[in-house]
Amino acid sequence: MAEVTNGLLLAVLKQIHSRHGNVEDRLGGMDGRLHSLSEQLRGLSNEVGAAHTDIANIYVSLGKLDTRLTRKERRLDLTDEPAE
Repeated sequence: MAEVTNGLLLAVLKQIHSRHGNVEDRLGGMDGRLHSLSEQLRGLSNEVGAAHTDIANIYVSLGKLDTRLTRKERRLDLTDEPAE
């Protein structure tokens, strides 16, 4: 079996230190990408919320138009329902 010397221990520690630095660099890059994805997801969430609001506003407008049309149809005797 090889004899463990200070030089051998130092070489192993240097390798471990080098690998640890590589791991830290990769984690830093992954952290940046994760933050970017988080920001993109937040933006998409805001856009979906805005789309829901737009759709709700469209439904309100359509409801008002439907009410007006129904009232006009009744006045013109275009439906079987009695006029107001």
